[in-house]
Amino acid sequence: MENKQPLLSVEGLHQHFKVSRSYTVKAVNGVDFVIYPGETYGLVGESGSGKSTIGRSLIRLYNPTAGKIVFDGENISGKMSKSTEKHLRTNMQMIFQDPMACLNPRKKVLEIIAQGLDIHHICKNKKEREDMVYQILEKVGLSKEHANRYPHQFSGGQRQRIGIARALIMNPKLIIADEAISALDVSIQAQVVNLMKDIQKETNTAILFIAHDLSMVKYISDRIGVLHLGYLVETGTTEEIFRNPIHPYTKSLLSAIPHPNPIVEKSRVSVTYNYVTSGIDYAKGSQNHIEGTHYVLGTKEELEMWA
Repeated sequence: MENKQPLLSVEGLHQHFKVSRSYTVKAVNGVDFVIYPGETYGLVGESGSGKSTIGRSLIRLYNPTAGKIVFDGENISGKMSKSTEKHLRTNMQMIFQDPMACLNPRKKVLEIIAQGLDIHHICKNKKEREDMVYQILEKVGLSKEHANRYPHQFSGGQRQRIGIARALIMNPKLIIADEAISALDVSIQAQVVNLMKDIQKETNTAILFIAHDLSMVKYISDRIGVLHLGYLVETGTTEEIFRNPIHPYTKSLLSAIPHPNPIVEKSRVSVTYNYVTSGIDYAKGSQNHIEGTHYVLGTKEELEMWA
């Protein structure tokens, strides 16, 4: 994996929002990570840690405050040329958290899914456009009859499939799945995640999987990044993070996962972590290499203390 050229490289990403003259929200503070072609990178952390903000900054819904983002060999962090912007818009797609809010209620499914094709003039004629939409609907487990319905006529799981179809029709190299399963029932979550895995095998698309559910992240991700208060506190392969968590925040997250065995669950103890009382200062820490691709944010003294 390390010998491959990264599809997405993020260095020192900062995303700040000026609320008033004297107050700025520092949502993301100097985050570094890479995503390789065909892999799934899981981004986990509590609400408000900056996960969705990172996703929106990468796809340039927000203009990054500072940092460098290189996607498929092109720098997309500053002001982009028309060709770079088109490259970004066609090769990076996003699946949003709320499947109802991100679908236009006045448009039929056919028009919603074909919107990217229309904007970038990808189809030569109406028939080619329809055929592409019908093909992608079939791929996500819907039928061509669904193409002439409106979003309100579908269940939550079906609406999320429409969102996935809209992202996939552009044949992107990277999909950002922003809490794509959190609004769905557990059984539907499994269907949607398996669908994404199957499509990934078929198309070799890379996925940035943003989620709360660590069990689902473990199931789908090749590598994981743990985010807290806008800092990437730990990153590594799924096995490294789950087998040998170093950072106390990662340990507290993993200890909160419920166990399906009631006997084990009864004796499970959740580890509490409070940043204010921990005496840790993320701003002073630096990414320390542990083993393989395992990196932890902290000073040398802190790492020895956590060990």
